[in-house]
Amino acid sequence: MSETYERGMKVRREVLGDAHVDRAEANKTDLDLPFQSLITEGAWGTVWASDAISRRERSMLTLALLAAMGNFEEIPMHIRATARTGASKADVMEVFQHVAIYAGVPKANHALKLAKATYAEMENDA
Repeated sequence: MSETYERGMKVRREVLGDAHVDRAEANKTDLDLPFQSLITEGAWGTVWASDAISRRERSMLTLALLAAMGNFEEIPMHIRATARTGASKADVMEVFQHVAIYAGVPKANHALKLAKATYAEMENDA
C-alpha cells in the first residue's frame, strides 16, 4: 500500500469511524477494489488529509456539495461524521440555507430532512 493510501485509511477512520470503514472494507470485492483505492487515496489521503482548511470546514463543504448536486445518499454518512469533524447542527443548518439560495430549496429541504432523521438516530444510539 502507498503512503497516500495508508494516510487515507487513517483519515477515513478518523472522520467516518472504525465501524463504517470496517463495513466498507468487508464489502469490498475485486470489482470495486480499484474504486475503493481511488477514493481512499484521492478523497481521504489527499483532499481530507490536507491541513489547508479544518475538518469542520471540509465537512461543511462536503455536505453543501452533496446537497447541491443532489447526491443525497451520502448525506447521512457525512452528518454522522460531524460528530468527529466538529461541525455543529447550527453549522449544518447554515450549510443547507446556502444550498437553498444557491442550488435550490427542494435540494436543501431534502438534505435537511435527511439531517434531522440522522441526528435523531444518532441521539437514539447514544
